[in-house]
Amino acid sequence: MAESLIDIQVEDLKRVELVRVSGRIDSSNAAEFDRVLKEVAGRKHNVVLELSGVEYMSSAGLRAIVALWRECQKRRGDVLLANPSERVTEVLTLAGLNTVFKVFDTETAAVGNF
Repeated sequence: MAESLIDIQVEDLKRVELVRVSGRIDSSNAAEFDRVLKEVAGRKHNVVLELSGVEYMSSAGLRAIVALWRECQKRRGDVLLANPSERVTEVLTLAGLNTVFKVFDTETAAVGNF
């Protein structure tokens, strides 16, 4: 089986790190996703995750996002979600995390909330 493709782009803005993710977040690449999120949390404590291009997210992907959120919260920051795909919204709802994360329709709205 071929390795699942994931594309992660990080943009350092004035008050926030913007992380655009697309593809599949599954067991074959969740460690890479987690590593990138830990690097981001080490630089800034306010993070926007733009997830419109995520086709699939496993529990490992959810764990990485929750770990990022906890680290940011410890440092008085936050993680906001911008335009999550229908699949990501479904997974967040099933896991009961849809009430934990603030969700915005656009990355501009999410970034502007900081």
